[in-house]
Order: sequence, then structure tokens, then C-alpha cells
Amino acid sequence: MAIINPSAARLGYRNPRNQPDPAMRTATVERKTRETEILVSLDLDGTGEADIDTGIGFLDHMLESFARHSMIDLKVRAVGDLHVDYHHTTEDTAIVIGQAVSQALGDFSGITRFGTALIPMDEALTRVALDLSNRPYLIWKVTIPKPKLGEMDTELFKEWFQALAQNAGICLHIENLYGDNSHHIVETCFKGTARALRMAVTPDERLDGASPSSKGSL
Repeated sequence: MAIINPSAARLGYRNPRNQPDPAMRTATVERKTRETEILVSLDLDGTGEADIDTGIGFLDHMLESFARHSMIDLKVRAVGDLHVDYHHTTEDTAIVIGQAVSQALGDFSGITRFGTALIPMDEALTRVALDLSNRPYLIWKVTIPKPKLGEMDTELFKEWFQALAQNAGICLHIENLYGDNSHHIVETCFKGTARALRMAVTPDERLDGASPSSKGSL
């Protein structure tokens, strides 16, 4: 269950329906289950500052990179059942980040909506395209050679992006074109998604606050 933290009123929420102030595209979301407790605060119009503590070193590293390249100010606190494995904490962190992005965007009016990125890192190259359509979907064409990075199972990265897409309302396509180093492949996926999201959430002045859809709403 997702709970809007009472402090969210100070971060742009203006009524009980949790509609964000369009001048302050921020959100604070807390989620508590028997497996994890996650708190996320973010500002879509930030400077890329990151304050991350999930208990998973490699995931922290990726989220710091995600914040920097999306230019989203991102604070994440996660306490999970790491004695079981890293699955619940990894997935639930993405769920709450996705919910916070969606809430900060409100009804998605006035945004560029689409974003793309082509990200190299040494021998690896990854392509990302996304649509903030409020119709979540993930295409994941990524093969990671190693089963683990640090103590983290690499199969969990697909789960992270799936949860982000579902909860933020993103149609998200990620394709690693080539690469050999598992760290580089994964990092280009995070950086590519961050850069594409940065493009998509940017206000389009010509829309003048209108919906970026011919249907009139997303």
C-alpha cells in the first residue's frame, strides 16, 4: 500500500487528492509491506542530487547515476528483507520511484512526453526510447553476461525497470545493442532511461499546459 507522507504538503501537494502544484513538480511517497519499507522524495526539476540508501551497494550506485542523468533530485530510503534476497527491495524501490514520478507529473499535461537516448560506455552501447503515455509497457532486449554484480542478481534489473514502467505509466523500450562488460551494460540501461526520462518530463512551452495527446488526456 502506498501512503502519501504528511510532509508531502511541503513539497508541492495542495489538496487531499494529492494533486501536485504544477509549479513544484515534487512528490514524497512511502510504501510499507511485510517485506520492505520504502520512502522516496523527488523533484523532477532538480539538479540531479542523490541521497540513496537501499542497503544494496550496486543498486545505490545505479540510482545515483539515474538521478544525475535525469536531473531529478532523488532521495531513497529502503529497509528490506535482504536476509532472504534482494528481489523485494529492488522491485519495491522501483515501484515507489515510479509512483512518485507519476504523482509529481499530475495529469501529465504540458510535458514533452517522448524521450530517447543512445548511451555508450566503453564497449557497450544501449538504446532507450520511452513514452510517458500512462500506458505502461516494457520491452527489455538486454542480455547480461554475468549472473551477479557484486552480491546482486543481474536478473533483478529487468524487474526494476518493469516496476518503474508499470508505476510511472511509461511505455519503455530498452535495447542493449552490444557490449561485453555486465557493469557497463547495466549502467547504460540506467543512464539511457534517465536521459530519456529527462527529455520526456521537460515542459513543452508550445503546449501551454495542454495535454500532449490528441485524445485530450493521458
